[in-house]
Amino acid sequence: MDKTLFEYLLRLGDSSLILSQRLGAWTGHGPILEEDLALTNTALDLLGQARMWLTLAGEVENAGRDEDALAYLRDTHQFHNVLLAERPNGNYADTMARQFLFDVWHYFLLQRLEQSSDERVAAIAAKAIKEVTYHVRRSSDMVVRLGDGTAESHAKMQAAIDDAWRFTGELFADDAIDQDVAARGIGCELAALRQPWLAHVREVLEEATLTVPDEAAANHLAHRGGRQGRHTEELGYVLAEMQFLPRAYPGAKW
Repeated sequence: MDKTLFEYLLRLGDSSLILSQRLGAWTGHGPILEEDLALTNTALDLLGQARMWLTLAGEVENAGRDEDALAYLRDTHQFHNVLLAERPNGNYADTMARQFLFDVWHYFLLQRLEQSSDERVAAIAAKAIKEVTYHVRRSSDMVVRLGDGTAESHAKMQAAIDDAWRFTGELFADDAIDQDVAARGIGCELAALRQPWLAHVREVLEEATLTVPDEAAANHLAHRGGRQGRHTEELGYVLAEMQFLPRAYPGAKW
């Protein structure tokens, strides 16, 4: 088994899976019908991407675990999603700030992965980036609408960006796994994504009349570690709800 590639694929799949679960909690609770549907569709897109990454991870592991086993039968410390994805939904500004900052990073990551030396990785990235291109447009638009809206929406959007910003440093923090897959041409070094990410984020926040948080706010080590299996308590609540049925009725088929 290629253990490094296996864990790298888990990182990709887990971030999409956990964020999908977070967005799915908005179903039926969106502020307006259009947003309710948009969030649900984004959640479904991310879930589909998670399925592809986890299916490939299972094939690389070659231990008989499929996408369902990897999603439902791992414990908290065995998940490798970025911490930003597991942040609580909060109010609508919190959800959109989290989504926007993740979407822009996700887009530039997939853009690099389209050039992967592993044809399977490149194919998944090419399919996913079509959906994520829409995600970026939509979340960028919502940040502008809320930031440049009423005094209340502006204040909430600024507070949401400030809060989520603390968790963005992890998006660009390379470790040995990132360096290995980059050296083999399978993945890329995350640090290379920071400048294009920051340029797009700055452009949108300026249009939204929002202040870009200080870069130092994203560099605290306490807000990193998810990709290595160190999570906030919030992930446990997500998994408890997501994994209940498969664990209560093991092997059940619907």
